[in-house]
Formats: sequence, structure tokens, C-alpha cells
Amino acid sequence: MTNILLYITAYLIGGVPFGFLLAKFYAKVDVRKSGSGGIGATNVLRVIKEKDPTLAKKVSIITLLLDVFKGIFILLIAKFIFQVSTSTLWTLALLAVIGHCFSPFLKFEGGKGVATGMGVMMFLVPISTLVGLLTWAISAKVIKISSISSLLGLLALIVASYLIPNQINIETINSHSPILIIAFIIFYKHIPNIIRLFQGKEGRVV
Repeated sequence: MTNILLYITAYLIGGVPFGFLLAKFYAKVDVRKSGSGGIGATNVLRVIKEKDPTLAKKVSIITLLLDVFKGIFILLIAKFIFQVSTSTLWTLALLAVIGHCFSPFLKFEGGKGVATGMGVMMFLVPISTLVGLLTWAISAKVIKISSISSLLGLLALIVASYLIPNQINIETINSHSPILIIAFIIFYKHIPNIIRLFQGKEGRVV
């Protein structure tokens, strides 16, 4: 029963659309109707920047931090208060990402899952996540296209999860399945971005 309540909580917390709420409150804009239509930090920055560049940076940073933290928050509670198993932690991580990508508060629409996914991966496979973050940072600096940078960082994380030994939260369940499922969801949510890339219409973050 405890696990079921945690699963529901993970999905609901993951589904809180911070980017949408913050942009609506501070800039009076609906980020779903502009830019890429996403509710994540990148689109929040892109949309609000048209009205107020200074405000855009602040709101996008807060959005990023909250989207990362909501993935970590439920895992902290589950691990240190309820002391659940590693497999349960991975299930909670997956549900938090699903909640963000298919939010019950936005008619099951949502974000791309990158920040929330980064949060849960940071908690469960920190070394692999660091590799992914470094790849993302370098790609973002050079390419300046958020979607490509995010997907390259995700790919680097997956490769690192196989190559780096002694990652306890992988070895305990003896499977990479949760990482691959989360990666698939993030990739799926990026399909419109990939299509725009081939069309030459994907915007740069400058």
C-alpha cells in the first residue's frame, strides 16, 4: 500500500508544470502556445525573452531547478523515510518522468522530460549523469541547439551507464531497463524537434 501511494505521489509531483505556471504568473504568457510549445526551461526562456530578457533568465532558471528537484524530491522521501527497495526507486523515477511528460494537470500533455530525468538519474546513477551533463554542456556551447544537446547528453549517459562499473543502483537490479525506458520517453517527446531539425526550422538558444 505504501508503494502504491508513493507511485501515485511520484506521478502527481512529476506532473506539476512549473514552467507553465511560472510563465503564466510572472509574464502572463502561455508557453504552450509559443516557441516549441514545451513547458520546460528552454521554451520558457525563448518565449518570455520576447517580452523581458532579464525576467526570462530568472524564470527559466527557476523552472529548471524545480523540474530537476521534483524528480529528486520523491526519491529522497522514498529512500530515507520509507526505505524502499532499489527497484521501487527506479519505478518512482520512471513515474516522475512520465508525470512531467504527460501531466494530469495539462490534459496529459507536458514537457520533454530532460530536467526531471536528469534529476532522477543524478540521484540514482550520479557518475553516468555527470558524463551526460558534461556532454550536454559542451554540445550546448558549440551547437547552441537545445534538443540536439539534450539528446547527445542522454546518449552519453546511456553509454556511461554500461561502461562505468560498480554503479550500485544498476547492479542491485541487474538491469539497464529503467534507464532505457526513461531515455525512450525523452526521445519520443523530442520527435517534433527532430522533425524540425530535418526541416531546418529548429531554433537555436542564444
